Amino acid sequence: MTDDVAVLGAGMHPWGKWGRNFVEYGVAAARAALADAGLEWQDIGSIVGADTVRGGYPGYVAGATFAKALGWQGARVASVYAACASGAQAVNTARAQILSGLADVVLVVGADAAPKGFFRPAGGDRPDDLDWLRFRVLGATNPTYFGLYARRRMAVHGDTPEDFAQVKVKNSALGALNPNARYRKAVTADEVAASAVVADPLRLLDICSTSDGGAALVLSGMDFARRHGVADPVRIRAVSTVTPRYPNTVLDLPDIATDSAAAVQPAAETFRESIARAAYEEAGVGPEDLSFAEVYDLSTALELQWYEDLGLCGEGEAAKLLREGTTALGGRIPVNASGGLASFGEAVPAQAIAQVCELTWQLRGAAGDRQVAGARVGIAANQGLFGHGSAVLAVR
Repeated sequence: MTDDVAVLGAGMHPWGKWGRNFVEYGVAAARAALADAGLEWQDIGSIVGADTVRGGYPGYVAGATFAKALGWQGARVASVYAACASGAQAVNTARAQILSGLADVVLVVGADAAPKGFFRPAGGDRPDDLDWLRFRVLGATNPTYFGLYARRRMAVHGDTPEDFAQVKVKNSALGALNPNARYRKAVTADEVAASAVVADPLRLLDICSTSDGGAALVLSGMDFARRHGVADPVRIRAVSTVTPRYPNTVLDLPDIATDSAAAVQPAAETFRESIARAAYEEAGVGPEDLSFAEVYDLSTALELQWYEDLGLCGEGEAAKLLREGTTALGGRIPVNASGGLASFGEAVPAQAIAQVCELTWQLRGAAGDRQVAGARVGIAANQGLFGHGSAVLAVR
């Protein structure tokens, strides 16, 4: 176990399709987090930016880009890219700086201005790039991957399209309560079923959109927090950034083949299961200690998979957990009380930071109508392309 890191401030720019530069979203989120922390930009010793690979050159130097926009003041700077895990990796970088003594207080920022439609690889011919290959050779867009995963759950565990629709129903009802969400309208199972088929069995309302948005955190050491007058802050107790183990026997795009298990016995757990386990071990807790969870519902079926990967239930029991209301607000372990990506859409570098914002507000008891009663321990989990695991566990 490592020392805790305090979350002094959390801020967001609302998700949507705003048509502006991603830097504007990040700066707005940063200023909101600084105000929440009661600090000025000049008080920050380091800034860590979660990179976007869109929006031109500034996206590749996001940490310095945000520092310049806020006003050069000599802070340390770092930029992190890990696809959907970029935000959690940025949090981890900030935490490492604090625990090593390099900085007392660090600003973490992520923002994106996503293209309309589904994500695709950058232009050019790159036959050694698995992400390029899965589009050009397989025609496998992200919704194709989501659909294959849904089909696997149906075949292996007996999940149904009606189960998937109920995930959307649950998350949209919570997103309707979240002022930062892009989609703030509750939908019914009939509306999910009536939406267009995108990647059978998944329909349009089963799949998250692409969005613009930003999120930021102000993190510090516990001594700094106490000197700043915050005696009982939300604390980050663990950050998991593990990679898969060989052999990986479940197909996981953009990899378009599994590893052979002929010579090496597969690990006892899958990659995503290992992400959660590493966080639990570092924090000294288990899934039974969780008050709530924020997971990446890139599709409705993938949220169900996370229930099992986090150890909230046994293998194949996720749909039962959902049907019983266990993961709804008021249930034993609410999942995606924020509304999830179903309500926000993807603004890739900001997503994992936004998850930690939700952990912070829930643990402070400041989540309003979507508040999880008695929240004490929360986990945020996601998976970035190419083996970037990420989970952040926070306590109060």
